Amino acid sequence: MELLHVSRQLNVSGTPANAIRFLLDGDVVEVADVAPTTTVLEWLREHRHRTGTKEGCAEGDCGACTVVLGEVAHEIDGGRGAAVTDGGERMRYRAINACIRFLPTIDGKELVTVESLIDGDALHPVQQAMVDCHASQCGFCTPGFVMSLFALYQQQDNTNRAHVVDALAGNLCRCTGYRPIIDAGCAMANYPAPQRWSRAQGQDVAHIDALHALRRERALEIPGFVAPRNLDELAQTLRAQPDALLLAGGTDVGLWVTKHLRELPTLVYLGEVRELQNVETRADGVLRIGAAVPLTDAWSAIVARVPALTELAQRFASPPVRNSGTLVGNIANGSPIGDAMPALIALGATVELRRGDATRGLPLEALYLDYMKKDLARDEFVVAVDVPTPSAATHVACYKLSKRIDQDISAVCAAFAVEVENERIVAARLAFGGMAAIPARAQHAEAALIGHAFDIASFDLAAQSLGDDFKPLSDMRASAAYRLQGAQNLLRRFHREHATRQALRTYSAEVSP
Repeated sequence: MELLHVSRQLNVSGTPANAIRFLLDGDVVEVADVAPTTTVLEWLREHRHRTGTKEGCAEGDCGACTVVLGEVAHEIDGGRGAAVTDGGERMRYRAINACIRFLPTIDGKELVTVESLIDGDALHPVQQAMVDCHASQCGFCTPGFVMSLFALYQQQDNTNRAHVVDALAGNLCRCTGYRPIIDAGCAMANYPAPQRWSRAQGQDVAHIDALHALRRERALEIPGFVAPRNLDELAQTLRAQPDALLLAGGTDVGLWVTKHLRELPTLVYLGEVRELQNVETRADGVLRIGAAVPLTDAWSAIVARVPALTELAQRFASPPVRNSGTLVGNIANGSPIGDAMPALIALGATVELRRGDATRGLPLEALYLDYMKKDLARDEFVVAVDVPTPSAATHVACYKLSKRIDQDISAVCAAFAVEVENERIVAARLAFGGMAAIPARAQHAEAALIGHAFDIASFDLAAQSLGDDFKPLSDMRASAAYRLQGAQNLLRRFHREHATRQALRTYSAEVSP
C-alpha cells in the first residue's frame, strides 16, 4: 500500500476527464462506461467481485452493505484529535451505505471495504476483536458491523460502550448477537495498531497526498451525471437543464432506483460545490449550513448551539445515513415526516433560494405548499438554511414518537420554542411533522399560549387547540387518534419538564449560600 507513490503515478496517468476516479487499497481506480445510478454496492459485487460487502435491504436500513469513505477534512479538532498536516488537514473516515450511494459520488475519495482491512495475514484489530469475542454467528451482517467499527476506530482513540452502540445504530443482526459485537467494539482499542491503517501523522499525510493528486480542475461529467465545482456553475447547469434532478446524499433518491426501479433524468450532484460545503456563523450570529453539508456535521453544529436537540440528532436515521445525507436535502425533499423540519421551523429557520443569478429568502415553513409540493421553480435550488440561536429566555424541546428508538420514521415529531418573561409566555413556535400533508406550525395552539402564564392550564388549552390545527391521517405508523393524543401529551410533557427545571433552579438559588 505505497500511497506516497500514487501522486507521481497520477501525474502521468492521462486519466480521462469523464472517468470516475477513487482510491481502493492504495491503487487509483478509474471507472468509465457505467450508468450514473450504479451503486457502490453493485460495482463492488458485480464489477470488482468483492463480495464481502452484502446486500440485505437495498435501502440503507440494515447495514450489511456498510463501507467506509475516506476524505480530506480541514477541521483540526474533529473526532479523535487526529494528526494533521501543516495545512490543517486530516483524513476523515466515515461509514456509509453502499447500497444507495451512487458510484460517481465517490469520485476523488478513498473507498475502504472489509477486504481492505487485512494486512498480509494479519487481521485488523476490529476483525481480531470480533473473532476473540465470538461476535459472528451466521456471518452475513458481520462485514457491515466490522466496517462501522472500523470507522469508529479511525475516528476515536478511546471508545466506550456508548460510542460503540451509537456507531452500530445502523447495523442489524438477525441472529440478535449484539452483546458480543458490542464487546468487540469496546475491546478493539486494546490490540496493537496495524501499520497499514496507522492513525499516526505520516500515514495521514500519505493518504492526504494521494487524494490531493485526484483533485479535478473541472467538473466530472459523464452521461447522465454532472458534478459542478462552484455555485455559479451549478446555477448555470440548472438553467440549461431545468428538468435535471438535484442529488445531494442520495439517501432518498437511491431508493428511487433500488426499490422503485425508476429511470432518472440527468443528475446534478451538489457534493463538489465548494460554497455549499460550509458551516459558518453569520455576522448576526445566525448559523448558516450549506446545501452539501452532511447531516453528521449539520447536527453537530446545531446541537452545539441548541443542546435540547441532542436526542433528535442521535435518533435521526443512522450514522451511515447521516454521513451521506444532507440537512438541506432533507429540507428540500419536504417529506411530512422528515424529522429536521419541525425543529428548524420551531427555531425560526429560513432558507436561501437561487435561480440563475437571482436569490431570495423564505421562512422555512413557507417553503411547503402541499404534499411534496414546494415553492420552488424548476431550476431553483436551496443554497443554505439559516438557523437562529434561541434566546436564554426561550425553552426548547423536540420529541419523536416512533415504534423503535433508533433508525425509525416518526409517527409524530414535535418541536417547541417558547419564550417566557416574568412567568408569562411572550412568544411561541410549535411545529409538527406527521400531523398533516406538510411539516407545519400549530398556529391555534400558539395563540392559546401567547400572553398567558407558563402553567399547565395554558398548555391544556393549547393541547385542545391542536384539534383545530390538524386533522391527522391513519396509516401503518399510527392512527389519527393516536397522533392527535400523542401531540397533545407532548405539549403537556414540555410544560412539566420545563416547569420542573425552573423550580429546581429557583430552589437551588434559594438554598445556595
